[in-house]
Amino acid sequence: MSAKSAPPPLPEPLRVPVADSHTHLDMQEGTVEEALARAAAVGVTTLVQVGCDLDSSRWAARTAAEHRAVHASVALHPNEAPRIVLGETSPGPRGGAREPGGDAALDDALAGIDELAALPHVLAVGETGLDHFRTGPEGIAAQERSFRAHIEIAKRHGKALVIHDRDAHADVLRVLAEEGAPERTIFHCYSGDAEMAEVCAAAGYYMSFAGNVTFKNAQPLRDALAVAPRELVLVETDAPFLTPVPYRGRPNASYLIPITLRAMAEIKGLDEEVLAGVVAANTAEAFGY
Repeated sequence: MSAKSAPPPLPEPLRVPVADSHTHLDMQEGTVEEALARAAAVGVTTLVQVGCDLDSSRWAARTAAEHRAVHASVALHPNEAPRIVLGETSPGPRGGAREPGGDAALDDALAGIDELAALPHVLAVGETGLDHFRTGPEGIAAQERSFRAHIEIAKRHGKALVIHDRDAHADVLRVLAEEGAPERTIFHCYSGDAEMAEVCAAAGYYMSFAGNVTFKNAQPLRDALAVAPRELVLVETDAPFLTPVPYRGRPNASYLIPITLRAMAEIKGLDEEVLAGVVAANTAEAFGY
């Protein structure tokens, strides 16, 4: 195993336990039990496992049912909806050739998400939203239709909404305003600037920060975190992606949360224990556990 692909070492444990508000255990090496043990060893005692398509959402629900430390969020990723409609091959871990899709195929997949969202151990609907980076103009209509459907599902079941927003800030905020956001709405891997953070704060939206807040070129993210009200801030990995500095480029996992949280505490001018306690309470409130 090369140094670049080797898992980073465990950081110093947190003194106040926190949750990883967004991870993809199904995309990581090793077992769920191993991941939970490493996370718990450094004070990360709760994980939110997030689905990106129907299969991974079912896996998230099963995993949450089997492990008390895991909660599930279920959805069709914004880039998944156009693939379903267009009948394309999914690049995800369970991807494969699909039969031609269409709107009926998207409706069927959304019905499957709706069924999962009714389960008691599924606490959120997401990650849903809009992605103008990976999906071109031909997929925007399907993305937006899927996003609106997920908002309705979350509200009807009383679940939190987890948003994926990439290069689509204005449109995401527009759709939320038009549909009426659920009471608990979370911008996963917050990617806006300080001005957008003030808009989200005024609306009561939670902002979850990932390891990219430590990247050298991420000053706009740090500026956003600086102005975000502490009572609306969460921390996440989005593992196996967005590994924090100094391990950027190596596999991410929930046990690396302490690195990101300590960087966030410095940006916020707070003691580590204070921010950890606030973030832990925020995550429990946001997801309702």
